[in-house]
Amino acid sequence: MTDPIADMLTRIRNAQAVNKKTVALPMSKLKYNIAKILERGGWIEKVEVIKPAAKKNSSAAFNEMKIELKYKNGRPAISCLKKISTPGRRVYAGKTELPKVLNNMGIAIISTSNGLMTNQEAKRQGLGGEVICEIY
Repeated sequence: MTDPIADMLTRIRNAQAVNKKTVALPMSKLKYNIAKILERGGWIEKVEVIKPAAKKNSSAAFNEMKIELKYKNGRPAISCLKKISTPGRRVYAGKTELPKVLNNMGIAIISTSNGLMTNQEAKRQGLGGEVICEIY
């Protein structure tokens, strides 16, 4: 897999398309931090890390992340998840040209020198960085 972030966003989109309550995906620190930002912003219900049960002959046991999706009146809370920066085309924004998503009704996740944060938090701290994705 060349782009695990795009895979995560696609899994969330697909799960919402069929009204699933939860989605499970492989764990990584970057994906976990993105999910925590979504949880903090009220876009998803809850994020938790699931440690696999130890199997007798299994040497490779990887953690999984379980995301509980949020619905309002039967409709998903997230109407659009869009990957901006891809492995073939990195998109960077300075502190003065941070994206505004739906007139600040949505969020953009920015990878800055101080870690992952939303576009509003990056603007408050005067930081720029790589634009990972947009959510609204």
